This record gives sequence, C-alpha cells and structure tokens, in this order.
Amino acid sequence: MDTLFRVFMLKELHGWDHETALVGFLECHPELREQLGFKSVPNQSTLWRSWHERFTGELRETVETAARTALINAQNAGVSVLRDLDRTLPQRGDSTGDSDPDEQTVLEQAGTITDHVSRIVFPAFSLDRGEGCEIHENAYWDLQTYLGLRERLAANEGARSFVYESTRDRTPLGHAHRDHICDLSISEIRQMYRQAVNRLLNEVSETEQFFRAGIVAIDITEADPFTGDRTGHEGEIIGTKEKTDEYAYQWATVQLVGNAVPIVLDTRPVRKGESRLEIVEDLLDSAEEMVHVDNVLMDREFDSQHVLEMLSQRGISYVVPKRMQTSEKAQAKRLLQQDRDRYETDRKLHLGKNEWHETTLIYRRKKNSEHDDHRQYSVFMTNCGSGHLTEYGYRWEIESGYRSIKRFMAATTSKNFGLRFFYFAFACLLYSIWRTVDLLVQVALTGEYEHSPMVTADNTLTLLKKETGIG
Repeated sequence: MDTLFRVFMLKELHGWDHETALVGFLECHPELREQLGFKSVPNQSTLWRSWHERFTGELRETVETAARTALINAQNAGVSVLRDLDRTLPQRGDSTGDSDPDEQTVLEQAGTITDHVSRIVFPAFSLDRGEGCEIHENAYWDLQTYLGLRERLAANEGARSFVYESTRDRTPLGHAHRDHICDLSISEIRQMYRQAVNRLLNEVSETEQFFRAGIVAIDITEADPFTGDRTGHEGEIIGTKEKTDEYAYQWATVQLVGNAVPIVLDTRPVRKGESRLEIVEDLLDSAEEMVHVDNVLMDREFDSQHVLEMLSQRGISYVVPKRMQTSEKAQAKRLLQQDRDRYETDRKLHLGKNEWHETTLIYRRKKNSEHDDHRQYSVFMTNCGSGHLTEYGYRWEIESGYRSIKRFMAATTSKNFGLRFFYFAFACLLYSIWRTVDLLVQVALTGEYEHSPMVTADNTLTLLKKETGIG
C-alpha cells in the first residue's frame, strides 16, 4: 500500500487523468521505478483497480491533497514543479492564527448559507410530473443529492438506504427515480442547470469579491473507461482523450477561473463527430449570457485555427497550447542551440479560401526539463500578448475541480445517455454550490475571498444532508 500511495501521488503531481500515462512514465524511468519499489511495471488495469477499488474515497482524497500541498510548498520555496504552472498557487495562511474563525463558527455560518442557497437553487429543477403525485418532487432531488453524498452509490441501493435515513414519509423507488430522469432531454437538463447556476451567480454577485467579468476555461473530461458492450451507443460512448483502445462517455464544461469563484457555468455531452468549434461556440453562448468573458483558456485539444478565429471575431482573448509540428520543433531546436528561454513570433494560420487567422506563437522553456531536445519547450498561441501567458496556470483549477465533481456523482451501469449526463450535470451543480457557499462564508466571516476553501467539500455535503432531510 505504501508503494501504491507513492505511485498515485506521482500521478497526481503530474496531473495525469489516466493510469496509461503513469505506466508509460514508469517504463521510461527504471531508476524511479526501482525507488518506488516496483520490480516490474504494473499494467494499466491493475493500477486502475487499485485506485478505484482498493483505495477508499477518503484515501484517494488524501493522495490528491498531499500532491496539491507538495506543489504549493515547492513553488513557494522556489523549487521547479512537475506541472507547467506560471503562477504561484494560492494558499491560505496559518489556520492556527488568532484571526481565523474557529471551525464551529465556520460550520454554523456555512449551515445558514447552505440552507439559503439550496432553497434558491433546487427549485430550478423540475420533472414535470403533473399534479396530484403522492411523492413530493423535492424528494427526487433529495435522493439525487443523497446519491452524490455517498461513494459509488447507485439509485436502487441508494433509494433503499434513503427510506431509512430520510425524514420524509414517502420517498421514490430507485427505478421510478431513474425513469423520471431518463424522461428528461439533454436540452431540458441543460436549461434547468443554467437556471440553477444563474441563481447562484445572483447570490455571489451581491458581494464585492465577485466580478461578473474575467477568465473562463473550457475543457473536456471523461467518465471511467466503459467496459461493457457499446453496440448501438458508439456515438455516445466514444474514445478517450489519450487515444487509447478504451472507450468512455465525455462531457465538456465552461468554468470560471482566475480571481472569480470557480463555478461551472454550463456543461454539455460530447458526441462522436462533433467538432471542437461546435463545442466551444455552444458553451461560450451560454457563458456570455451569464458573465462578461474577457479571456478563454483551453487545452491543446482545442488547437484549431477555426476555434481561434471564432474567439477573435467575438473580441475574446485566448491562450491555447499548440501541438508542435515540424516547423515548431525546428524553431525549438534553434532556441536550444542559442540557449534562449523565451521567443515570440507572429504566425498566420490558414482558414481556407485564402483566409488566414493571425496569432502569436510564444515559445517558453521549461525549467529543469528531463529532455535534452526540442521537448524542453512549450508553444502557446495567443491574440493578447505574452503578458497573458501567466494566466494559463489558472487552467489547473479546472482539473482539480473535475476530481471533486466526480466525487459528487452517483454510480450507474446504465447506458442511457440522458441519465449519464444528468448525473454529471447534477454533480457539477453540487460542486458549484460548495464553492458558492465557501465564498459567501469567507466574505461573511473575514470580508475577503481566497481560493483555498475555508469550507470543505465534506462540510458542504454534511450540511446538504441535513437540508435534504437525511440524518
């Protein structure tokens, strides 16, 4: 178990979403493999089972927290970190200081705010069951929240437990709950989600610490690899981002990052055949209805001249890593020979029909890189100058957010696309509620807001249990 803890902490330090990258890294570093205690490289499936089945939810969270703490302390000490971050990660001061509110005060304030927020947000969701139903609709949202409170809890098992733990006289059966959710269309789920998020934004916008303008990050995450028969669902259970032989459901999100509270503004499923341009346009349309967007941060999978041109046409700045092709590799080799750490050049990207998108390429040398060739450099594309490159470090927040979101998801083996998407969207909502409650508690108790949470996810889940009539 000691060896597994170390190797999974290594995975978290690098920010890898999949065990595949970890296996490849161990294969290329036999000395490190020996230091970790491996006589041979474990296969991907063994590592996956260890993480998802042998490690409890609490232990997985401990690994993630330990890795984050190591990254923060390393950067504060001026030590190069494994992740390509340009900024110092935020951290809260010494929690033992006299000026910090005690835990009981924080929980009491969080309880009051959670009660207020949940009563505002949850009514945005509706099953449209008609009148005269014996079981109140709120019981369905209570059950859905309950499923997210427990690790890997599915609807049938959760409904049976919910009967005993809820204070309600009547609660829905698992199959009835699932059937009602399956009746919702993707568009209905997204519409309800956006209504709920708008209500959250209205709450936080009353504070001076929230700004309805700033930076958003667009990214795609995926569920655990799908191991069943996907016949008839090939357009929904698509390949993984790392181009392995595995398949998974994929979801795209647009989230506030930077100085704003990290609320997930909108989410959508990713289907086979959809272009990155379609996905980005769709999510930006939603985001710009809620907040003023100045800058968009995206991963290199959105390295598309048509996406970049669309952003420029909207008057939005962007920072996107570029895949290194032959010309970029050649330039990086020249920079290496000249021992230069940074280089900028203008570039025209062909759009077709003699149309071009003008962008700026910024080459940046990685500190203490393990490579001795062009891979020492990263290349970014931007239309807003090199000064905005430091903002790209904010993307790290969305990756850590995904881990928390997946912690809030109910378990299911169903291949129903709508049900799968609803579970992810509802988890995004619980995550956004947590971060909203944390901001409001910080402002109420200290008058300031820092990204390092004062209210933990577990605090919020415990308080939501009370609000949903559980325990």
